[in-house]
Amino acid sequence: MVLQWKKGRGKMGPLAPIIGCWCAETQTPMGPVACVRDYRQFGESYVRLEAEWIFQQKGPAPKGAAKKGEGPPKPYREVCMFGLDKDGALAFWSYTSDGKKSVGKLSDGTDIHPQALCFEAQMEHGTARQVFWPGENGEMLWAVEAKTKKGWSRLAFHHYRPA
Repeated sequence: MVLQWKKGRGKMGPLAPIIGCWCAETQTPMGPVACVRDYRQFGESYVRLEAEWIFQQKGPAPKGAAKKGEGPPKPYREVCMFGLDKDGALAFWSYTSDGKKSVGKLSDGTDIHPQALCFEAQMEHGTARQVFWPGENGEMLWAVEAKTKKGWSRLAFHHYRPA
């Protein structure tokens, strides 16, 4: 089944293409990671994201691994709400298992793809954005980028398939 990348109606409509559960596996500097992103309606006014990144251990576990940093890495989790802010703009509020928080608003991501869904946030070290856009056969592509003097620098890229 090929899912269509089609916006819904109203101010929450841009989120319609990403609703559902998505899975990806990719390589990172920390080793291989599997990620599940589950976007669900939360009442009529919000979409809730629950994401989990499970990093695969590099090599076999050390014998008797009990010290900090010796066992398999802990999953990294995120809970995020998408909805309208006090000004009526589509926004997000994100909380991660490492204690970080971020808030951002809908932005323009058409430099990546004409149908991109993009959210931009002011982070501790500058401006960042996450961008979603359609892949082939109902897949979703996702990237996180940091703004630099020369433009956007890609920090992460995932190729998601419907779960």
